[in-house]
Amino acid sequence: MRITFLAVALAAAIGAKADTFTGVITDTMCGTNHEVMKDHLPDQCIKMCTKGQASYALYDGSMVMKLSDQKTPAKFAARRVKITGTLDHKS
Repeated sequence: MRITFLAVALAAAIGAKADTFTGVITDTMCGTNHEVMKDHLPDQCIKMCTKGQASYALYDGSMVMKLSDQKTPAKFAARRVKITGTLDHKS
């Protein structure tokens, strides 16, 4: 699953309903557990993982969802955020 970011005006124009998702910015490799890199804080682990093949994701307490925007989440690694967008169940 992936959350696609849409501007509210664009979402309204194409008829897509934007939702708000709350969770912690993480990465698709470590997900909820950043203990692999014990000598690094979670935000450092996330940033290192996303330099490789992992992608930024949102963990909402039950699922890890890949984010379509891979630039903005970098400054929010390991922080709790609210994201507005649409959930793409195909990804």
